[in-house]
Parts: sequence; C-alpha cells; structure tokens
Amino acid sequence: MALPLDATARAARVRLMIFDVDGVLTDGGLMFTDAGDTMKAFSSLDGHGAKLLREAGIDTAIITGRRSGIVAVRAKELRITHLWQGVEDKRVAFAELLSQTGVAPEACGYMGDDWPDLGVMLQCGFAAAPANAHPDVLSRAHWVSDKVGGHGAVREVTDLILRAQNRYEALLAQACAPLAGMPR
Repeated sequence: MALPLDATARAARVRLMIFDVDGVLTDGGLMFTDAGDTMKAFSSLDGHGAKLLREAGIDTAIITGRRSGIVAVRAKELRITHLWQGVEDKRVAFAELLSQTGVAPEACGYMGDDWPDLGVMLQCGFAAAPANAHPDVLSRAHWVSDKVGGHGAVREVTDLILRAQNRYEALLAQACAPLAGMPR
C-alpha cells in the first residue's frame, strides 16, 4: 500500500510515540465485574509492535483518561515507561511528558480515537487514528489505520513508523535469523 508522502515524512521524525488506551490499545469495550473491577482485552500484535518501537530506540508512552491496574500491568509488560492514567486534560500530561523527556512536539506521534485525544494529536508532528475513531478525529489525523482499535491498529502504525525510519527490515531480519550455531 502506498502511503501519503506527508504521513511517511511525519512518521520518519517520530522519537516518542504516545497511545490512548480505550479505543486504541483496546477495542473500547469495558467489562465490569460484580466488584466493580474493569477488564480490558489487549492485542498481542499491538503489544509486540510497541516492543519493536522500543527496540528501534523510539520511546513510548500512554496517556489515558481512565485509571486501571490492568493498564499499569500492560504498560510494564511492554516496557512503556511513561504512563499517565486518570487524566482529565491530556494536554497537561503531554506538556509534562515533553518536559520530562526533552522531546519536541514535532518529534512526537500520538494515536487517539475520540475528542479527548484531539488536544494532543493537534500538537504532535504525527497524528494517527484507528479506522473506527470518531469522524472528527479521523478528519484531523495525518494517517488512519485500516484496522480498528484493539485489533491491530497499533501494530499497523508501529510498522509504518519503523518502515518510514528504515528500521523495519533489520528488525524483521533479526526475527528471521537462526539461533547462532543452529542449522537453517
């Protein structure tokens, strides 16, 4: 699939990729137990994509409006070091993130799906959205995934970033390489 030159150029500059959770890392569905605990389902493909970004030297972060122990566990598992939960205004968390990391807004990417994400998306150099994002988000994104949130959209954007930065093929070759001393 040929990508718009603008989206590719923007993805090539990403040094910090930020994700929303509900509707991006998950499908947006929320399951509640009788005790009031929230359960979420995450895609292993999306998770591996986030790990690949870290392997390529691209920092990762989560900014989410909800607070959930499940998200903290998932972020730790994926080695996402910057985690903001229970955020009412994501622009405030974004400003803190920029201050902590020293990364300029134009070197940041953000994937979001609804109005609370727009304030950050519009400040980032690369704004992405899953296919099922709100129409107002879709119309403002630099790139829209063919996949929906929680079902490969994050992996699709990570592959785009890695390709734009000429890191995809090296990571793929590393995954395909036989273990040292093992026959092919």
